[in-house]
Amino acid sequence: MNVLARALFAVIAVLSLAGVVVSAVSLQRHYAKSATGFCDFSQRFSCDIVNRSEQSSIVGIPVAGIGVAGYAALFVLSTFWKSRTDTPNRLLGAAIAGLAFALYLTYVEAYVLETWCILCLTSLVLISLISLFAVMVRLRDAKA
Repeated sequence: MNVLARALFAVIAVLSLAGVVVSAVSLQRHYAKSATGFCDFSQRFSCDIVNRSEQSSIVGIPVAGIGVAGYAALFVLSTFWKSRTDTPNRLLGAAIAGLAFALYLTYVEAYVLETWCILCLTSLVLISLISLFAVMVRLRDAKA
């Protein structure tokens, strides 16, 4: 594995860890009883409204918990499994699935809840960047 490939996997790993942290904070806010000070600015920008809404769970599973698991899977793919031949395809598939899910959740924020969550928007940026780097890994693998 060349230097560029290692760097791409390292960037994805760091972004994935950041995603785990952001999702874990969101998960904590999902179950918290008190209001959040750092993330609630108004009715239009409130992590508490978003993280405690009916849409914050899918079949009883908190969306933030799905985020923790998804980012952890991306981390495993970009670190422990990076040398496997099928990893570029799996990494790209997982990243695109995560991006599609994040875009759906952004739609819910914009048009259903009409409230934005800074943590959720941060997660959207992270998964967008991971997807971009996963495309780069996949293209690089196709040339090899």
